[in-house]
Amino acid sequence: MKTIERKVLLVLLLVGGLIVGLTSCKREYLTPKPLSFYEPTLTYVDAAAMKAALVACSRNSRIEYYGGNPPILTEMLFTDMTVEGITDKSGPAQNLNLQITPDLVYANDDDHNKIYYYWLEAYRGIKYANTVISRIDDAKYASVAERNQILGSALFQRAMRYYRLTNQFGDVPAIMNEITTPKLDFYSTKREVILRKIKTDLDSAVVWCTDNVNKGEVTKGAVAHLLTKVNLALGNFDAAIASSSSVINGSTYSLMRAPFGSSAAPVTFAPGTITPIVLPHNVIWDLHRPENKSIAANKEGLYMIIDRFGDGGFDGGMTIMRQAVPLWGSNINTPSGKKGTSDQLSVEFIQSNYYGRGIGRSRPSNYHQYELWTDPNDLRHAKGNWMNMEDILYNDGGLKTGNDANYLKNVQLRNSAGGLLCTDTIRSYYGWPQYKIFIPDFENSPMTGGHSDWYVFRLAETYLLRAEAYFWKGDLANAAADINQIRTRAGCAPITAAQVNMSTILDERGRELYFEEPRKTELTRISFLFAKTGKMAENGKVYKLDNFSDDNYLYDRVIAKNNFYRLGIVTNHGDKYTISPYHTLWPVPTASIQSNTNGHINQNKGYTGYATNIAALDTIPTK
Repeated sequence: MKTIERKVLLVLLLVGGLIVGLTSCKREYLTPKPLSFYEPTLTYVDAAAMKAALVACSRNSRIEYYGGNPPILTEMLFTDMTVEGITDKSGPAQNLNLQITPDLVYANDDDHNKIYYYWLEAYRGIKYANTVISRIDDAKYASVAERNQILGSALFQRAMRYYRLTNQFGDVPAIMNEITTPKLDFYSTKREVILRKIKTDLDSAVVWCTDNVNKGEVTKGAVAHLLTKVNLALGNFDAAIASSSSVINGSTYSLMRAPFGSSAAPVTFAPGTITPIVLPHNVIWDLHRPENKSIAANKEGLYMIIDRFGDGGFDGGMTIMRQAVPLWGSNINTPSGKKGTSDQLSVEFIQSNYYGRGIGRSRPSNYHQYELWTDPNDLRHAKGNWMNMEDILYNDGGLKTGNDANYLKNVQLRNSAGGLLCTDTIRSYYGWPQYKIFIPDFENSPMTGGHSDWYVFRLAETYLLRAEAYFWKGDLANAAADINQIRTRAGCAPITAAQVNMSTILDERGRELYFEEPRKTELTRISFLFAKTGKMAENGKVYKLDNFSDDNYLYDRVIAKNNFYRLGIVTNHGDKYTISPYHTLWPVPTASIQSNTNGHINQNKGYTGYATNIAALDTIPTK
């Protein structure tokens, strides 16, 4: 991995450094002498160079899940599942009506949303993929199959970016060729036109790609999985069933149904003791252990991000425990009124070694935290796999030295009189899926979440995509059968065909795919489908395309399920949670529109600049 990444750095960063040779008094000293230079015709000459360029796409994908305020959290906060939980300052995206504007999305730091990241990094990934696609026959290969695997991988990488862009921003510029000269005349292309183009590309890529590749590289299963999403987005439900079935029924992939691999078991703590109680291994726990995700025994991962400690990983690791775990080390008092918890290493019971030092950025809604968990046997919500705040113990050192009777007892939200014992319940008091979030950390003290491979596409989602395709066709029996594959693996009772609707499918996605799926992208895709098909949603409404930004399924679901936006909850800092229907499509960054001086990139309705829109292109530009 390191070798490939070094090659791509040479490919992408070795630019024309010029030196001046002062060797004589002649005018020839004015002639620049290149020390080294990047020349595509001399660089992309073999399969290794082409693969190096594709590594840039993989790295580009990896950033979505890693670092402080990883971009995936921005996807999640526009949905029914979570909100931005930082409550001690303005800047984090909470009042979306105020903070989500074409100008503010350009602020690409950890105190703001990451919409600009998605726009910028998507087009960077497209650039890398286009270079490979445009120059595919300039290089030499060991075989036609090797050439086709590389081309199919590049088509997949480009298609994945456009799938996301068209379900984040709608109509966007379609760049399908390598750009070798300055270009300032881009135009928006219709979303459906782009989707049809990438479907054609993926139809070819799924033939050319194989599953016999290294972990982290593009597999045939990943291509078919993405093709299923594109087929669904186009309303081609029969094709979606066919492409998903090719992965489910006609490949080497299968759901993991029993404990496997080698990892530490989940633990819990009884009140009064700091000795871990080891719980039995279970398949849900094992499926999400860092050491198990990419092993040969795991047949579920279709497309993986590879991140290993000391082997080309991001500095500091994922920080997922920092982002998704509450700020449990602060704001929590004992019934006796004393500071109750500490996430530091100086205390007797170092709870941060088990849960990490959370800051509460990804705050779940009540829907995510409580309403989803209707089956008492669901392993995804079982003790050890899921953490409730009441599982944490009062461990502050002052309690021990003061002989406080609450020391090492379970945390509680209220005292006997009903008074709150937590001064910020948004940020510091909620439950989380420990089986996904617990990533041992060997770089940070206290732990914040270390290095781990990560699922981008997993077979469990393929089943749920096929269930959705059956739903759109009205085949509720087959939809229920696919949903039940996921439910029964998690220990849940099966559902019946009569229980299937879109909410049922989204509920199961919420239980299974937290911190994996780009949920805003998927909700927008589904919202477009409700508007396109005219199918009545479970809320009794029928949607239309001609007023999509004013009335859509995403907004109605968020208001119905996310208590923060529905109730307009206000943080301790005084910021109110708000969302509007037009947020189903994000604003195109002003900087990108204004710098495109010879063309016209459209803005989405609800944002400044929409009034100057022109008709989007209905064909893919050829140059």
